[in-house]
Amino acid sequence: MNRINDKINEINEYLYELAEIVPTSFEEYNSSNLTKAACERYVEKIVEAVTDLAFLIIKIKKFEIPEDDIDAFNILLENKLIDNGLAKKMKDAKRMKNIISHQYGKVNDEIVFEAINKELEKDIRKFVENVKRIVK
Repeated sequence: MNRINDKINEINEYLYELAEIVPTSFEEYNSSNLTKAACERYVEKIVEAVTDLAFLIIKIKKFEIPEDDIDAFNILLENKLIDNGLAKKMKDAKRMKNIISHQYGKVNDEIVFEAINKELEKDIRKFVENVKRIVK
C-alpha cells in the first residue's frame, strides 16, 4: 500500500508541476522549444508513473502479467477495475508518451497541447481515484 500511495503522490506532484509551466495558449506553447520540451517531459513522467501504478495494482490483485504497458490497462478493464472509456484514454496517453519519448514520426504539437490543457489531468485524476477505491 505504501508503494501505491508513494506513486499517487508522485503523480500528483508531476501534475502540479506541469500545471505550473504549461501556457494557456497554443501560440505561446508553440513559440518556445524550452516550454514544449519541459511539458513533454512531464507528460512522459506522468504517464510512466500511471503505468507503474497500473502494474502495482495488477501485482497486488495477482492478475495475469501484461504483455506490454498498454496491455496493463486492458487487464484492468477486463477485471472491471476501470471502464472502457478510461482504459482507452490511458492507452491513448501511453501511445502519446511513446511518440514523444521515441520520436515515432513527428510530434503533433497541437495534439500534445490540447491533451495537456484539456484531458490529461482530468483523465489521470480519474484513474487515480479508481485506484484509491480499488485498494481500500
